[in-house]
Amino acid sequence: MKLAFRFLLGSLLMSALGVVPAARAADDVGPAYIVAYFETLPPSAEKALALLRELSKASQAEAGNLGFEALQQIGQPDQFVILEAWKDKSAHAAHASAAHTSAFREKLKQLLRGPYDERPHTALGVGPARASAVGAARKSAIYAVTHVDVIGKAREAGSELVKQMSEVSRKDKGNLRFDSWTQISRLNHMTVVEIWTDRKALEAHSAAAHKKAFRNQLAPLGGSLYDERLYRAVN
Repeated sequence: MKLAFRFLLGSLLMSALGVVPAARAADDVGPAYIVAYFETLPPSAEKALALLRELSKASQAEAGNLGFEALQQIGQPDQFVILEAWKDKSAHAAHASAAHTSAFREKLKQLLRGPYDERPHTALGVGPARASAVGAARKSAIYAVTHVDVIGKAREAGSELVKQMSEVSRKDKGNLRFDSWTQISRLNHMTVVEIWTDRKALEAHSAAAHKKAFRNQLAPLGGSLYDERLYRAVN
């Protein structure tokens, strides 16, 4: 009883002094990746673009921001995705509570035809940053953002397949970036982020032997369709 009381007293004292237990502090180590999807009413797409550009500019200037990309789906101009990378969870939390983020969400509400779908991730297979290469090719670059999910018992095998594909595909001609992230709330769900110099490079990758082998190996493990969508940057 005395031991339990001492433990409780110690915990309260640590909290009062602002001391964070090691296990809790470790949870905030490493980059935080966010994928947010939203769809607007068709006539509101241009208004959403203007809001996105304002948000991107403000967010990229924030402390701890490692990347902020706003994308519009090719062939579906009323569908968007935001790809965010932050130094850690604390940096993302600061962004989430920033005035410009709150203003963006409030203004966007009037334009939406569905909920704002934000999904926090951690790194699965992330390559070296090549911001200069991406920036130089941004006008013609094609983004492919793919949601991959596998059945629960195949999580480890599926994650390893996605990670290996990320590593191999970075070597493909015309690739500017090939990263994979794991969704925090569902570890059997992943997001694959690709950037290619142009559509020709993307199509060559799609037909490559290693990509076809990956798709064939992943199919029996899949929990849903392989959902690949193509985008262009708007910021």
